[in-house]
Amino acid sequence: MSETAHAPDASVAGHHGDGGHGDGHDDGHGGPALGPIDWPAWGAALVGLAFALVVAAALYLAQHP
Repeated sequence: MSETAHAPDASVAGHHGDGGHGDGHDDGHGGPALGPIDWPAWGAALVGLAFALVVAAALYLAQHP
């Protein structure tokens, strides 16, 4: 792509007072609402992290008696 393809269009530059970009899409930046917290998944992640720390400690102790 050439540099001119990235240049702003002078006809619409500075005319964004309404918050829109003139391209037809909604610019609310809100997005969809997040769902509920998946507690079982977070619990499994914490258990996995605990096991990983135990394995790391065991490997460390095996190398440094």
